[in-house]
Amino acid sequence: MAAAKIEKLQPAVAALDQISENEKSGFVSLVSRYLSGEADQIEWSKIQTPTDKVVVPYDSLAPPLEDLEATKKLLNKLAVLKLNGGLGTTMGCTGPKSLCIVLRSLWKSEVHPVLIKLVRIVVNPSDLAGYIKNYTVHESRLPDWSVIEVRNGFTFLDLIVIQIESLNKKYGCNVPLLLMNSFNTHDDTLKIVEKYANSNIEIHTFNQSQYPRLVVEDFLPLPSKGQTGKDGWYPPGHGDVFPALKNSGKLDALLSQGKEYVFVANSDNLGAIVDIKILNHLVNNQNEYCMEVTPKTLADVKGGTLISYEGRVQLLEIAQVPDAHVNEFKSIEKFKIFNTNNLWVNLKAIKRLVEADALKMEIIPNPKEVDGVKVLQLETAAGAAIRFFNNAIGINVPRSRFLPVKATSDLLLVQSDLYKLVDGFVVRNTARKIPANPSIELGPEFKKVADSLSRFKSVPSIVDLDSLKVSGDVWFGAGITLKGNVAIAAKSGVKLQIPDGAVLENKVINGPEDLRA
Repeated sequence: MAAAKIEKLQPAVAALDQISENEKSGFVSLVSRYLSGEADQIEWSKIQTPTDKVVVPYDSLAPPLEDLEATKKLLNKLAVLKLNGGLGTTMGCTGPKSLCIVLRSLWKSEVHPVLIKLVRIVVNPSDLAGYIKNYTVHESRLPDWSVIEVRNGFTFLDLIVIQIESLNKKYGCNVPLLLMNSFNTHDDTLKIVEKYANSNIEIHTFNQSQYPRLVVEDFLPLPSKGQTGKDGWYPPGHGDVFPALKNSGKLDALLSQGKEYVFVANSDNLGAIVDIKILNHLVNNQNEYCMEVTPKTLADVKGGTLISYEGRVQLLEIAQVPDAHVNEFKSIEKFKIFNTNNLWVNLKAIKRLVEADALKMEIIPNPKEVDGVKVLQLETAAGAAIRFFNNAIGINVPRSRFLPVKATSDLLLVQSDLYKLVDGFVVRNTARKIPANPSIELGPEFKKVADSLSRFKSVPSIVDLDSLKVSGDVWFGAGITLKGNVAIAAKSGVKLQIPDGAVLENKVINGPEDLRA
């Protein structure tokens, strides 16, 4: 059955002229592996907790080099790669998440002077005005280049560039930045990158692979059935970073420049900054691969963890866990760490393994539906590659190196007085005495960035907040302070306004009468 499906699939894929030969062969290989049922089953009894030699405590690393020239030499071995293929659709954006500056309620052509002031991007103002003149902004979507402002008018990408610029200036080194885009984010990213032309940093872009979605009914590519637009394709997960780096020519270019390691991280993780201590440890110990892990909290129980398995370090994801052991996997007592997806990888090792076609990461099937047709995406994750590299390790890093913005609740945290911006780095406010960040739950009315921002006149002070839960039609005034545990729930059909200057400490608010209590 599997062989028959592959036999039908191969000519259909060969006829797709939108993708390269490398992409065609990579896709057919991925489908073949999936249909063969190839998967290493985890024997639970063989799982061992990694020792400190396998998952190294961050505090045990040697201190940063004091010699500036030695530090410069070390950093010149490094390139930074940000995974930039994701769209901000979860938060109501349709463009690349890393580029996002949020636009509030802006309507039609008459507002474009305001847009030009807000956006601060490279697009020529006359082009931008023309674009907006022909584009109506609906509640349900924002323009393709619309983006999320993180702090002080800066996008994720702005902050990344400032951070690396500061590093290059301080040490006189040349750490380049690579952006791995998908076909969804490539065009917008190229436009935005132009604005950094005069910066002290080399910026390179390349695309990860573009694979056709599979029709579940007959296992043929959706584009071969007439769906040739973007909906017929998908980017196959960040595990594709290794072959994409090689196929794009960027890997060989980096090696020719004397680069030895690449630091890979999600573009929306504000804590994923270059760490000289980690790089120094990897170079001195010849570790081909390093995954940064951090202690689990109850919010992270589904995150992948590192285990020792048959003599090698390996990523264990919840999907691999037998049903009988799922609760054990979620325990923060036995499995105390999880994957941040901050990865440090040796470039020569990537070249060796990709050329040998040796990176056979676990396949993640992702079912979707396109225009009523059930389709399948087959994806891989970069963290799962750890078991194929020699002398691979984890490093148990502080939680500060994991600060992702996946939802508007995360955005509220980083835009608040809980953090401040220093040379492009988002730094925790020392006035916060509790190590953990507040727990914030915002209702569906706050899901989209534009909606969420419109409900806050200004971001509340949350330095002394433990938890916040908001549901219903709630609106926040300016200069509000939240402390302790606060729950605000507007009754159905009622608009609840929190007044300017309100101080709410350990309060449950269900209506205006509770604000007066």
